[in-house]
Amino acid sequence: MSVRTVAVLTAGGLAPCLSSAVGGLIERYTRLAPDVRIIGYLDGYAGLLTGRSIEVTQEVRAQAGRLHDFGGSPLGNSRVKLTNAADLERRGLVEPGADPLRVAAEQLVADGVDVLHTIGGDDTSTTAADLAAHLAEHGHHMRVVGLPKTIDNDIVPIRQSLGAWTAAEQGALFARNIIAEHSSNPRMLIVHEVMGRHSGWLTAETARRYRSDLATRSFVPGLGNDPRRWDVHAVYVPEVDIDLEGEGGRLGAIMDEIGCVNVFVAEGAGVDDIVASLEASGHEVPRDAFGHVQLDQVNPGEYLASTFAERIGAEKSKVWKSGYFARSAAPNAEDLALIGRCADLAVSAALGTGSGVVGQDAERGDELRLIEFDRIAGGRAFDPTVDWFADLLKDIGQTR
Repeated sequence: MSVRTVAVLTAGGLAPCLSSAVGGLIERYTRLAPDVRIIGYLDGYAGLLTGRSIEVTQEVRAQAGRLHDFGGSPLGNSRVKLTNAADLERRGLVEPGADPLRVAAEQLVADGVDVLHTIGGDDTSTTAADLAAHLAEHGHHMRVVGLPKTIDNDIVPIRQSLGAWTAAEQGALFARNIIAEHSSNPRMLIVHEVMGRHSGWLTAETARRYRSDLATRSFVPGLGNDPRRWDVHAVYVPEVDIDLEGEGGRLGAIMDEIGCVNVFVAEGAGVDDIVASLEASGHEVPRDAFGHVQLDQVNPGEYLASTFAERIGAEKSKVWKSGYFARSAAPNAEDLALIGRCADLAVSAALGTGSGVVGQDAERGDELRLIEFDRIAGGRAFDPTVDWFADLLKDIGQTR
């Protein structure tokens, strides 16, 4: 199959890789196949359903490298589940009674798309695979090559998703400022809530990077500028149950000794317990179109802050959320290198015969390869027993 038209879309939440990945794909096609037409669907699958796209002109091709310096997405994102017809009807993205998968497939055929590049998480990639299968059943063969995006770093079996390193670095930068708030009130409890519904990787990596930066700073303890007051005193991830009683006693002792407590918590930590408690009391738990609990409505950080504030005798507590700050950044050097390698392989695969998701295959020695769609899934758990995280918890006096 010759490639005449390539389409690109970005979908799901933001991550510090989207603009750069779009730019990298355009640059690679311009070098290897300059005659290939490139279009971008606006606002992810929402733009595909409604036929909204833009042409990548020669001027854009010449300046595509500038996208590496930006966060966000030049094409725009949306959260769309093509199998949830009722939600898409409600949002005006399809006509009543329409099959969204068919509507999207027909738009791809109308646009003459031979290759679809998706930049998103597991839902984005598997939806694209469903589209390709639907088209094949109707005699139109299209390759789908995805790039893995999620700051949670929880795509099975991908070792490192694009943008996650930068998100952790930016979360640590965010923490460097908000932890100064420990001095704003006596017996202050600071809770830094980090994104991560199912996986604690981002929270753990953010804490590690924050403490690495802390170790490079010089203090004046005799004036109250005590490094212990700037440290992380607890890190909670979804993979480990929180011992409220035991941790309350441990953190209470820290509060008594230094006058503050700083906690890093993943937004998914303890959610099952919170949801069970709400539902048992007759409350309806809000969920999105994908069936996920709407964490901003449940507020795990606030729940944890109020629970611990009472147990440790905090005079004041404050929850700070770094998610939107971290996910909107431009990629750092680590991510730029990985984005470049993934974009190069994605284009080579698309011009060849492949379909799948480009990534480091954790089940095959971390080889960077085109991973089969039927092996892609979400919710990969963080391993809290890895040496570096175990050492971090030991350093701060926290037991698993």
